[in-house]
Amino acid sequence: MAWARSSQALTPLRVTTDVVSAGQQTQVQKASFAMSNTEDDKVLVYRGNWNMTDASDMHAKMKLATSEEIWKPGGPVTDWTTDYDIRDEGYVKNPVPIWAEMRDKCPIAHTDRLGGSWNPTRFDDTRELAKMVPELSSRQPLVMPPAPNAPELSRYEQAIAAAPITADPPIQTWTRRMLLPAFAPRAVASYGEYTESLCHELIDEFIERGDCDGAVEYSQQIPPRVIAHLIGVDPGMADQFVHWVNMLLGEGINKPALRMKARDELLGFISGEVQKRMDDPKEDLLTELLFMELDDPEAKITPQVVVGVTNLLIVAGIDTTWSSIGSALWHLGTYPEDRQRLIDQPELLPTAIEEFLRFYAPVTMARVADTDIDYNGVHIKRGDKVLMNFPAACHDPEQFENPDEFIIDRAKNRHIAFGSGIHRCAGSNLARLEMTIAVRVWMERIPEFHIRADEPMKWAGGQVRGPRIMAMSFPAGHKR
Repeated sequence: MAWARSSQALTPLRVTTDVVSAGQQTQVQKASFAMSNTEDDKVLVYRGNWNMTDASDMHAKMKLATSEEIWKPGGPVTDWTTDYDIRDEGYVKNPVPIWAEMRDKCPIAHTDRLGGSWNPTRFDDTRELAKMVPELSSRQPLVMPPAPNAPELSRYEQAIAAAPITADPPIQTWTRRMLLPAFAPRAVASYGEYTESLCHELIDEFIERGDCDGAVEYSQQIPPRVIAHLIGVDPGMADQFVHWVNMLLGEGINKPALRMKARDELLGFISGEVQKRMDDPKEDLLTELLFMELDDPEAKITPQVVVGVTNLLIVAGIDTTWSSIGSALWHLGTYPEDRQRLIDQPELLPTAIEEFLRFYAPVTMARVADTDIDYNGVHIKRGDKVLMNFPAACHDPEQFENPDEFIIDRAKNRHIAFGSGIHRCAGSNLARLEMTIAVRVWMERIPEFHIRADEPMKWAGGQVRGPRIMAMSFPAGHKR
């Protein structure tokens, strides 16, 4: 395949999204995935001027609005409907009963912590709010506030930082189209052989011991290696990818200095890889993105845009999927009756995967209001942050029968674990493939296992929820 050379030099980027509208309340930031459904819209009332797509607005620098004070612990939560804290240990470990309390007392809760945000917990509300584009902008999708030392960035710089997830139309439209060919069902199916071989190789590393950390040694190793293989970089970068992603969305999410450092390192790496493809094109996705041509007059694919899209692939494509794989293994290692069902009825696996996705939906996103919005008795002011709490929506009793019960053969399961609206997860086909193969291969090789109660178990939460440390025991086996 011949590649047309580009004469455009790549300027190394320091692309962070820790910025907000000047003069507005502290907002959020960046990162991850979604999936969509449609139904009749509810009655919405929008107020305020709408001129935020002007070219002058897109390229005008925006000042950040954060401080060290915002990041300080606020003490115990006094009322989950008016004072929630997504950093709270109980919220991270088991948010389901907290969501139920919110849903019952105040379905769209509010807090002043971390600069303030709204938190919808009903399925219909979450889906309707996700449809509000561009009234609720995606330019800052992280649930945490900006870092105190975040630089000023224009709307355009925010939009391409991890496009399409950080972009609103029209940029969102054409950057999403850039990814669709690589994540179409037929293309994703071609990654199956590599993924299965990888899962066997990982298990061979610890099966003779009879124990492992199922998060660190298995679930966290699969998505980074698959993504590295896909974009054309050394799979040996997996551990470094895990570190960067953990600093961005895991341990570092409450530590803005570490988060900024990891972001700069990751973007520096991506910029270097993009520059290599400009100088010497290869047969990989990174090169395809860089030299892609779309029949869209709005599309302006630059090296900087490709850096942002690759940033999304690495960060969002890794953490969300490893969290889902880890949660599935944690469940099977904790509830032996469900594990036995899969042993006896392996044909249940596709249905079980959907229930794992619903019950342990990992991702909460955020939006920032670009205009005043009145919705279901709630007045959202311009500049307010709104959480897209897809996991809570997946536990709404109005949508799911016995939502807080894991039903391995649940027949009706129209979940939104991958999100909803135009930002539905472009990589959902790949995520399902990785999950299905990872769980199937594990169950074939290690059908009898349990989570060790005598070892520490650690969950991450807030933005992406899933196991980070997960000691497991099983009868020792043999390498292939």
